[in-house]
Amino acid sequence: MRVLLLSGVLAALCVPTQAMAEGQVSASLTGGTLGIGPELGYRLSDTFGVRGNATFLSVSHNFDSDDVTYRGKVKLKSVGMMFDLYPFGGGFRISAGARINGNAGTVRATPTEDIELNGTSYTPTQVGTLRGKAETKNFAPALTLGYGGGLRSGFTAGVEAGVLFQGKVRLRNFTASGSGVSAADLEAERMSLQSDVDDYKVYPILQLTLGYRF
Repeated sequence: MRVLLLSGVLAALCVPTQAMAEGQVSASLTGGTLGIGPELGYRLSDTFGVRGNATFLSVSHNFDSDDVTYRGKVKLKSVGMMFDLYPFGGGFRISAGARINGNAGTVRATPTEDIELNGTSYTPTQVGTLRGKAETKNFAPALTLGYGGGLRSGFTAGVEAGVLFQGKVRLRNFTASGSGVSAADLEAERMSLQSDVDDYKVYPILQLTLGYRF
């Protein structure tokens, strides 16, 4: 399935020149919660279209979990293809597709004072640096509603909102560089972090697009 999706995206990014001459191809830049990147679309008719894009972005932020302040970093990296239905023949569209999802994240904490892990007090020297990796499914279906303009040539603007069904975020490879944290307390801290993200099984999509239709 992932191979077919990637092939479809490549095909969307390599639409024949003849189709471009018919005013059915758009080249755009898209940006939003999926990241920023290029997008090419092929409007087959008033009713149907297809789009392929690749998006990238890196975001960092701090957050607290129990007694520990973590630095989280998310790297958005995905390639997707959407099939568009224009039920009224204009710009409003209902879209379904999927993405090859390379999104991943890391968490890191280096305490400067005593902290508690699983009810046990540890000094900064005993803890060192806590590190973990967050991963999601590699293949994620997507569903959106949006507006993409009609078939007229010229500059276009679009917007879409929906969800990416990425599944549960999995926190793995959780370690402490210090030698004083017990394996049981380290696993309890990992599970505490895991419980913070267990409910986020869908990822919100909100993308704005600017481009040109040939």
